[in-house]
Amino acid sequence: MQKRFVLIASLAAVLVTAGAVRPSWAEDTASVVGLWKLVGYEVEVQATGQRGPVMGDHPTGYSLFTPDGRVFFMLTGEGRMPAKTAEERAALLTTMVAYTGRYRLEGDKWITNVEVAWNPEWVGTEQSRTYKIENGRLQVLTPWRIMPNWADKGMQRSIVTFQKAE
Repeated sequence: MQKRFVLIASLAAVLVTAGAVRPSWAEDTASVVGLWKLVGYEVEVQATGQRGPVMGDHPTGYSLFTPDGRVFFMLTGEGRMPAKTAEERAALLTTMVAYTGRYRLEGDKWITNVEVAWNPEWVGTEQSRTYKIENGRLQVLTPWRIMPNWADKGMQRSIVTFQKAE
């Protein structure tokens, strides 16, 4: 009986210590919840290490993380003009990223179960992103992959920066 008590007390101490070291999911979620304005979107090409602002120097867009676990993204490139032809409308897809779904946080990653997306290939998938928040900025790093918008660049990752919107 005494061994069982010691085991339970030890387990409780470990759980309390772990809780003190690692913020709760609610605290993690509170740090991302809200509206974020897009301020930068770069792509790094794996083969060359080249980085560039594929959406222009002044892309536009927002992301919204809700407290109940939903995220919305609408990101567009600089200088988009209304399309007059089918080809021009198709080209506009290369300067846009939009999706929504339920998200969860796991350490420095958030994972979105995509429900709706500008790219139908993403619907029904999990999209994982590494993130950090510093000085009111949310910095996002995607895993290496072939992005449908710039498939000709081969394996790449996006470096996306948001500023907390007021």
